[in-house]
Amino acid sequence: MALSSAPSGGIAAPGASSEKLTRSMSLTNLIFLGVSAQIGSGWLFAVLSAAGAAGPAAVLSWVLAALLFGVIAMPWMELGAMLPRSGGPVRYPSLSHGMMTGWLVGGAYWIATVAVTTLEAQAVLTYVSSNWPELGLMHEVDGLEILTWPRGILAGVAILAVFTVLNIFGIKMLSEANRWITLWKIAIPTLTFILLFTAFRSSNFTETGFFAMGFDGVLHAIPATGIAFAYLGFRQVLDFGGECKNPQRNIPIAIAASILIPMVVYVLLQVAFIGALDWAAAGLAPGQWGSLLSSDWASAPLFQALIAAGFGGFGTLLLIDAIVSPAATGWVFLGSATRSTYALSEHDMAPSLLQRLNRFAVPWMSLLVSFAVSCLFLLPLPSWYRLVSIVSVALLLSYLVGSSSMMVLRRTAPDLPRPFRLRNAGFWAPASFVATLILVYVAGFSTVLNLAIVVFAGTPAYVAYIAVRQNWITRTRAYSWSAVFLAAWGFVSWQGGWFMTVSGGQREGAWGTPAYLVACTAVLAVGGIVLYLMSNTVGRVHVSRSTWFVTLLMAVLFLSFYGSYGPLDHPVFGEGWDLIPVTVAGLAGYYWSVASGFQTDEVRENHLEDDVVPV
Repeated sequence: MALSSAPSGGIAAPGASSEKLTRSMSLTNLIFLGVSAQIGSGWLFAVLSAAGAAGPAAVLSWVLAALLFGVIAMPWMELGAMLPRSGGPVRYPSLSHGMMTGWLVGGAYWIATVAVTTLEAQAVLTYVSSNWPELGLMHEVDGLEILTWPRGILAGVAILAVFTVLNIFGIKMLSEANRWITLWKIAIPTLTFILLFTAFRSSNFTETGFFAMGFDGVLHAIPATGIAFAYLGFRQVLDFGGECKNPQRNIPIAIAASILIPMVVYVLLQVAFIGALDWAAAGLAPGQWGSLLSSDWASAPLFQALIAAGFGGFGTLLLIDAIVSPAATGWVFLGSATRSTYALSEHDMAPSLLQRLNRFAVPWMSLLVSFAVSCLFLLPLPSWYRLVSIVSVALLLSYLVGSSSMMVLRRTAPDLPRPFRLRNAGFWAPASFVATLILVYVAGFSTVLNLAIVVFAGTPAYVAYIAVRQNWITRTRAYSWSAVFLAAWGFVSWQGGWFMTVSGGQREGAWGTPAYLVACTAVLAVGGIVLYLMSNTVGRVHVSRSTWFVTLLMAVLFLSFYGSYGPLDHPVFGEGWDLIPVTVAGLAGYYWSVASGFQTDEVRENHLEDDVVPV
């Protein structure tokens, strides 16, 4: 018997308004969209931060990341070709695991996508400020560059407003303009690494040893230094899947291309940067890899490398690209955030007015909401180097459910056409899940904890809006639960002393971390049990079927604290060995998540077939 995901009587079929979106993007445009999302501010900063975390072995970090993201992307190829919907990444969890999982995962993805838009605007300002400090756009706090008020923050708002205006005019303008911008974005990094190779010093790879920071540095560099951030753009192909021609064929091809093309560019750029690194010009002694983030090159690493190599003239062109490249990526990500908001609305997880389209078939209300939220991320929080790791892990966390959603939909919607069907899914699906979890884990304890605080703080929005709207809980109970949970979660999070500290460490006078983690677990457990008891039969299904996600994230937090990427000087799980319990937790989480999936109303009533496009 199918488990209902909505009260009888009804809600309009989710996805019905997707038919209003125009399918005008070609395969080439879709590939350029994915590549453009990959080559943004990441190439401008990540080569330095990756070298700081992994030394010369940062080259391997880029290759390994591409392989991992290739594995992670496999289930998404099947999902994207099967159900080519705009905002697809926030839809699939709701289809397979119900609304609470859909909200936790999809909401995290939307917030992260909006934050990426702001990060790209901040990347533009960081490069501009490093060359024209007299503009007063940024100032230093605890060794990090922070936007100033009012100049820096208002300049960021202006850049985000430009992104918004460009998105207003529809997908055709976006894709055609992006084609030429992407060609520029590939050409400039290519010329950069060619020029840097002329100043190549092989001693930089051998003087301190290739694995100067250990192999754990190779893994840690992927999510924590911008490498994962640089590869995360392949999901933009899925976000615009409802607006491309022949999506069943084009989406898998575009996903593969949007990983492979940037990988070649990034690997060559990293090799060239390390080879051209002039320690004296950076104000460091040879081999001080860990000090690169605080060096004279930190604010504009490639520009400084080109000057040191004798190509200051080309450095001016690089400064132009430092504006064009991240700005174009921010433009694309704001479009993705808009489609995500639109998708949440279609699944009745946000107000229906967010589905309103303008004459260019753009959900303009969703666009304005995404713009407004992106402005909030301009507040004087940690710089690009700090915030990027949190955003990267938020996007990674949303990737986690792709493999289990694919397997659940194979069971609950077996008759849907699958133009791309992942072979040997019994191996690749759990491999994708575990690979994603490992990347989340190696981001480090502070990053994962900050993400968990934000994700679970969004639970009251689900209860007070979505559960009430679906008649799964009374309004009085929902508001009471939300107020108490938010107060308890906020109190415990503050007492823990880890939330959004500039240093990335724990605030003085806070609780001991083990006690804090136990308190977090208690708040979530008690809150979940009370919510389950307060809900009706259908609401309880959605609460219980999201338990795997909450449990897995808390398990990763405990493992992270006691592992080699945590704050302990003598971790319980040493370097390399800590990946064993993480892999075990990943496999257990995968099979639990697949077992938790069920046939939601949209699947049971065949509403999905409305979105299947003939090949």
